[in-house]
Amino acid sequence: MQTPYQKIYEQARLIVERLEKVSADSIWARRSSGVRGNLLRLLDEFERDTPPSEPQIKRLENLCQVGFTMLENAAREKRAPRKW
Repeated sequence: MQTPYQKIYEQARLIVERLEKVSADSIWARRSSGVRGNLLRLLDEFERDTPPSEPQIKRLENLCQVGFTMLENAAREKRAPRKW
């Protein structure tokens, strides 16, 4: 049985993996590296502080939302035709 925070924890791990794959040529690469670093730090806190506190869970949810937005923007940039 999953605990209430395991779903968001697993989503965060997936987002971290995807953010690592954002192209270095993308304008989102630098921005996403900061979000990825924050997610990694918070995931480490989750592993140390079991069960995580409510503020930690909220922060992780917010960072996941930002990560999803970054991934969406990077994907849009990749699909957009370049104007030379």
